[in-house]
Amino acid sequence: MKICFNRTGFLIFILHMKLIDLSHFISENMPVYPGTESPKLVSGCSVEVDGFLEKKITMFSHTGTHMDAPSHLLIGGKMLDQLPLDQFYGSAFLLKLEDSKSKIIGIEELKPHTDQFNQVDFLVVNTGWSQYWRSDQYFSDYPVFSLAAAEWLTRFNFKGIGLDMISIDEISSHELPIHKVFLQKGTLILENLTNLDLIPGNRFTLSCFPLKIEDADGSPIRAVAIV
Repeated sequence: MKICFNRTGFLIFILHMKLIDLSHFISENMPVYPGTESPKLVSGCSVEVDGFLEKKITMFSHTGTHMDAPSHLLIGGKMLDQLPLDQFYGSAFLLKLEDSKSKIIGIEELKPHTDQFNQVDFLVVNTGWSQYWRSDQYFSDYPVFSLAAAEWLTRFNFKGIGLDMISIDEISSHELPIHKVFLQKGTLILENLTNLDLIPGNRFTLSCFPLKIEDADGSPIRAVAIV
């Protein structure tokens, strides 16, 4: 922050902000959850023929860097378009676990940060797994919360939990218990984040607005860290 005076002598503050893109590109050959159809981006009009370029985009609502609404798994759960705009913006704490060798994120990794968790709107977890994007390894053996750790985290009033993996549950899970723990609490889930290693320190502001889709069970997001 820079402090200076304007011509009338009033003290003013100039904030130097940096924006860090936490989202993957959407493309036809991008990784998608197993069984999900890949996006289709088709040029419907061209400048040469029609005088303008326009593309038809077809994709599932949980493609790429995206957000899960409670309605994704819970009957009667809220849709994204039923939530206020401030649900998608706020202070965040970055939990850095990229040097951890454990594939289970337990309560013991979380408890030292209790005070910080109480002060923020979002918890974002950097496991370093985004380095495997576009490789087969991205889809297996990534770190996940233990059920006890997920339940312990619900004591905080997080707007959302973000992570750099394909899912907050194991890829082989059919019941998706970790999803349900957070979604039942009304905590949004942000998956497939990237560039978390570019965030200096542990505190930042997170912007993660979804597309304004009617009855949205989920949506791609343009997640941005503001530091």
